[in-house]
Amino acid sequence: MVDLTGAHWRASSYSDPEGGNCVEVADGFSGVVPVRDSKDPRRAALTFSASAWAAFVARLKQGAY
Repeated sequence: MVDLTGAHWRASSYSDPEGGNCVEVADGFSGVVPVRDSKDPRRAALTFSASAWAAFVARLKQGAY
């Protein structure tokens, strides 16, 4: 489990600018990327391996989703 106390969250560049479909990510964690729903930031964040997150972002850029 990753301690996310003090994490600095930023909205994903793929988030809906109207605030509808927003995810936030936190940088600076070795080997993992924490992700949370910006509409409910008190809920638990999900963590993905850095390689899985990079593959997901690459697929987004390709228009796969």
